[in-house]
Amino acid sequence: MRIAVLGAGAWGTALAIAFAARHDVALWARDAAQVDAMSRQRTNSRYLPDCPFPPRLQVTADFSAALEGAGLAILAGPLAGLRGLAEQLKALAPTIPFLWVCKGLEAGSGLLPHQVAGEVGGQSRCGVLTGPSFALEVARGLPTAITLAAADAEFATATAQALHGGNLRIYANEDLVGAEVGGAVKNVLAIATGICDGLGLGNNARAALITRGLVEITRFGEALGAKRETFMGLAGMGDLLLTCTGELSRNRRVGLLLAEGRALADVVRELGHVAEGVPAAREVARRAAALGVDMPITRAVTAVLDGRITPRAAVEQLMAREARHE
Repeated sequence: MRIAVLGAGAWGTALAIAFAARHDVALWARDAAQVDAMSRQRTNSRYLPDCPFPPRLQVTADFSAALEGAGLAILAGPLAGLRGLAEQLKALAPTIPFLWVCKGLEAGSGLLPHQVAGEVGGQSRCGVLTGPSFALEVARGLPTAITLAAADAEFATATAQALHGGNLRIYANEDLVGAEVGGAVKNVLAIATGICDGLGLGNNARAALITRGLVEITRFGEALGAKRETFMGLAGMGDLLLTCTGELSRNRRVGLLLAEGRALADVVRELGHVAEGVPAAREVARRAAALGVDMPITRAVTAVLDGRITPRAAVEQLMAREARHE
């Protein structure tokens, strides 16, 4: 199968490298200078400098050329760019099945990625690729297991089987809402865990935060129609554990820097990569409030990001909540 990976950031590049072990892959980037450098160096020096490109991976700045002959497109940009990429895809190749890999809720609308794709319209054979995975480890070929979720069960199964191979295990799932909620909210909880670790609150506090965070994810997901069991799998607990504890986690890094008293604008600038938990926190909190879903940790993170409360004061407020049944 020929695969078009649309977006040459860290995650798009990592997937292109992984899939090029068994498929012909075209990696598209908007920046012609970046494409020229990747073509010459056979690596993405901007994001994954030590991960060489396989022979079956080619790069291009021509959107239509990337899609030529493709049996699958992977939209690998951040959530903020999903709508635009989906519109481009619909205009040039409306019949190509596609996956997206972004996580979060769209700023302003509060929509999950599949709802954004639905508003654009076009191809019904689409879904999300999500789960516990750092781009660098995938690019290096380290063992990884992720989820491919789609409303169309046949499409999910067939595509997962086509992409599954080597050290990248892909599990099919029909709970598209649950998979996306897990991916979106775990980033918010990773910011909270980073704050906890940055304040030196200990392993007990981290374990409590992650566990209660999973409760928030499940509560929010079920209110949106997700299945509870999804949050016990890769797209839920798996992704939450990795993002809250892994040293490569961008969102956890945001929390660590906030705990040092750094301003959010400076934190985001220093990070140099997109941390989806920052915009997602506000949208999750807003949508949860509209649904009547109690998410105290998410509210606390949002208050810290908005500068309405200090990280330490947020922790104190959470600890002061009255005792309840688990």
